Amino acid sequence: MKRDVPHILLVNPWIHDFAAYDFWAKPMGMLTIAALLRYHGVSVAYIDCLDRFHPKAPKADPAARYGRGPYLKTRIAKPSTLIDIPRYFSRYGIKPQWFKDDLQKQDKPDLVLVTSLMTYWYPGVQETIEMIKSIFPKTPLVLGGIYARLCPEHAQTHAGADDIAIKPAEKNLFSLVHHYTGFSMSLAFNPENLDVYPYPALDLQTKINYAPLLTSRGCPFNCSYCASHLLEPKRMLRSSESVIGEIEHWHKKYGVNDFVLYDDAFLVDAEAHAIPILEEIIKTNLQIRFHTPNAVHIRGITQNTARLMFKAGFTTLRLGLETLEFDHRERIDKKVSAEEFKRAVKCLKEAGFEQHQVGAYLLVGLPDQNMKSVAHSIQSVKQNGIAPVLAYYTPIPHTALWPKAVAASRYNLESDPIFTNNAILPCHKEPFSWNTITDLKQLAKS
Repeated sequence: MKRDVPHILLVNPWIHDFAAYDFWAKPMGMLTIAALLRYHGVSVAYIDCLDRFHPKAPKADPAARYGRGPYLKTRIAKPSTLIDIPRYFSRYGIKPQWFKDDLQKQDKPDLVLVTSLMTYWYPGVQETIEMIKSIFPKTPLVLGGIYARLCPEHAQTHAGADDIAIKPAEKNLFSLVHHYTGFSMSLAFNPENLDVYPYPALDLQTKINYAPLLTSRGCPFNCSYCASHLLEPKRMLRSSESVIGEIEHWHKKYGVNDFVLYDDAFLVDAEAHAIPILEEIIKTNLQIRFHTPNAVHIRGITQNTARLMFKAGFTTLRLGLETLEFDHRERIDKKVSAEEFKRAVKCLKEAGFEQHQVGAYLLVGLPDQNMKSVAHSIQSVKQNGIAPVLAYYTPIPHTALWPKAVAASRYNLESDPIFTNNAILPCHKEPFSWNTITDLKQLAKS
């Protein structure tokens, strides 16, 4: 029977990796696409292969660890190209039979949309698409997301999708739906105004254990190791009224207490953006918490912003430090100086933040990086009274650091995204050594 409107199935795929954990990781882009489709009258369904609260999964407390927690995992064979890595490899997410059952319960979709995140997670995308195709072999399937956009040729050849979406969803979604379903939609919102976007469709999840929150898009910096500027070249801001409206929506209607800022540059131009938002949050007097896994920019931390963040309920703060090699900082970014870092930490402590709440990201595994310099950075962060948080470098195509990563790697990075997995320290010439990572972890914790 022909439908008046198309039915579109959206799927968040499995992860295949040596390790994975839900550190406040939601497919924000896909949930926003689902919301936009619903807003324009399209029927949508959503399956999350990473669902920690699947009805068949062991019971888990959604409020534990402020919403974070381990994914279900099943040990699987390592990719043959990584056979030299002495670590176990797993599928993270729901069991394949559960996914198959969930697919079979669906009304036959007119279109399937699958997202992707890390480029080296594409084997999980492949398996997800293969399962979908086994149930709906004639339904067109389009792959989008970060892997699809950064590695389109590889995705086209290897992912198993019928099409690859390489443009931002707002610029491609409606024409794509029309192409595959024949359904035309008149644009009912202004893509250039974040205040009029519908809230992401978090209600499609089994549980809303936390709410991801974007108060802005884009980043004014162009760091050599980061793809943010490539994926979101335009800086866009929401009004404080819009942000508060969304916070109150999730808190009052769904009981959400933990909000996770996905902004890449929340504190940039704080007087015009972050400060009005923080002041309005404080006025609501809501008993809620905020977390910043994407890091806040150190230059934006002043006595005033530190005080307002503390009063607003910021509970987990991550600082984008990256390294304490300030003499050669220009090789990776120009975001902070030694004096600015020390001043920011002092402001946070005076505002009331405790040591366990504040961590500074330190990049590990950069091309030609000396592990002694990493150890020095770890010790220096600890001497400043906050926690060092190790962030292992992932080589990303099209970034300024990519050519150096290619030259420094013991693998042929350009031949296969699997070699960019940060867990294997791909930019070190020496064979992988678990002792290297263990020693750094011990140093950071001691």
